[in-house]
Amino acid sequence: MATARKRPRPELEESQAECPFSVVHPDPNEKEKKTKRRRQDSEEHPQPKILLQASPFSPMGKFKDPNNTMDRHYQVQPYQKWMDMTRYNSFVLNGVKYWSEGFIFVANNSTIERQKNPGETLQPRKKSDDDWVARILEIRASDEHHVYARVYWMYWPDELPTGTLDGKKSVQGRQWYHGANELIASNHMDVINVVSVTAAATVNQWDETNEEEVQPALYWRQAFDVRSMELSSAELRCQCNRPENPDKRLFGCSNEDCKKWLHDECLIHEALLKTYKRLGTDKPHRSAPVKEEDGGEGAKRPLSPSESGAAQTTEQSIDVKPEEHQQTIKLADLEGTLPAIKAESANVSVAEPKRRGRPRKSERDDPTANKPYEGLFEAIILSDLSPPMLEVTDLRDNVTGGEKSWTEPLHCLICNHELQ
Repeated sequence: MATARKRPRPELEESQAECPFSVVHPDPNEKEKKTKRRRQDSEEHPQPKILLQASPFSPMGKFKDPNNTMDRHYQVQPYQKWMDMTRYNSFVLNGVKYWSEGFIFVANNSTIERQKNPGETLQPRKKSDDDWVARILEIRASDEHHVYARVYWMYWPDELPTGTLDGKKSVQGRQWYHGANELIASNHMDVINVVSVTAAATVNQWDETNEEEVQPALYWRQAFDVRSMELSSAELRCQCNRPENPDKRLFGCSNEDCKKWLHDECLIHEALLKTYKRLGTDKPHRSAPVKEEDGGEGAKRPLSPSESGAAQTTEQSIDVKPEEHQQTIKLADLEGTLPAIKAESANVSVAEPKRRGRPRKSERDDPTANKPYEGLFEAIILSDLSPPMLEVTDLRDNVTGGEKSWTEPLHCLICNHELQ
């Protein structure tokens, strides 16, 4: 039985990238039973084989089933027409060579509409409005005008469907820890006409356990199994045991017995809780003399991908020549698909004061949701200083005397060591 398509194909007159193939995922156990009853089939009309696609993705995180490899059985239909075509290691489109096992950008309705109306003001774009991203698994062609690629789709986090399992939670769409340039690997298979390819993509795997490099390009860390609707786990950080958003800052504890990474918002939240407990609503702040110490090098948030999907060598390629009535999508006509990552402000937003009774689900998930310092204090981390310092601002208009702004050292939320 065919799976539902995540990527609805545009109308032919819009994209001119017709594809007569589809992918189904039969149960191989059922196939074996039927084969035993059909041994009389002639060699001229063999039964379609069920093939196994080994997943090219090996996420660092885990699924509930520790044996889950994301491998999938599949058939391309019409089976014989697909198998009769020649298999290639690469293809050339508009002078650019694309390799099997490489990543590609694929035009969708939004990119086609922007190309047709480049001067028109459109609604604000989401990442899912950008070109789709896919990893090529196989290339086949009957001639230079009919070239197709079997692919695994990469999901933008915005595209995660209702009912996605993220640990014990059922979620939909982008989660707070997903970065602006983050993708999610999947085993959602499809066949596309390569005329819809707009450019080669660079997508790296982010290894969260390696703390040496910063990730500058598109990356993935989680995988999505479309069979179980489950996301692989992400590395947990900080005292709150939540994942890292790579667009936000982490601060590392320099204590050799700790070495934990801490969210900037958690550091600010805990510091403001202590400030509120110390000063309340009416006590002024008066600074005590601060002992000066030599600080080490400021902690830096590490991102560390490892490159995946390396190109394979080949001796065989095909130069794609779209038919006269087809119009290919050219990279020069597209807008940039990689937005610059902007560091988010460390100013703490104010939530509702603490209430009696059972907390909301969102509060249980977010330890920083309860903020009794609402409208009373705010803080930012001065990360350009060494060591980094916390700058607290007193917002209370009714309190006279004392200081309205001061700095404090940052301490690890786990071992209480001063951050260097």
